Amino acid sequence: MNYVIILVVLFFTACTSHYPSLKTVEQVDIKRYSGTWYEIARYEHFFEKGCSDVNATYTLKKDGDIEVLNQCMKPDGLSRAKGVAYAVDKTNAKLKVSFFRPFYGDYWILMLGDNYEYALIGEESREYLWVLSRTPAMDESLKEKIVTKLPEFGYGTEKLLWTKHSK
Repeated sequence: MNYVIILVVLFFTACTSHYPSLKTVEQVDIKRYSGTWYEIARYEHFFEKGCSDVNATYTLKKDGDIEVLNQCMKPDGLSRAKGVAYAVDKTNAKLKVSFFRPFYGDYWILMLGDNYEYALIGEESREYLWVLSRTPAMDESLKEKIVTKLPEFGYGTEKLLWTKHSK
């Protein structure tokens, strides 16, 4: 019986994150957040492999959900993915996003410019990360400010892939 208890404890210990809880911004005005964002940097994943000129457009729907349109240029042409998102709580800082319902992923706003000019997006496992801007280019000092903060959120800088924009 003791072995069963030990195995259960080990299982649940292995399943818990070794990172502290991820802190988001305090409040997000979804209407201000809506619009087009350009990806400045990301952690690479299969669904964005080979992408340049990446942008995402968020549109607030009448029912309170958010329509999401992700676009990028791949070697064989324009790639688009349409999805939907919704806020998890009243802060609007934690969203659930789906491109393949019923499966949803976390989209947490970790940093946000005072004028909604940039955003840092991540999630609890630290597997996904995006640096976003309202323009295809970002000032080097702002990039440095964001990159310097990444370790505070439990993210490393070595996996950052800087997105190329033709504009």
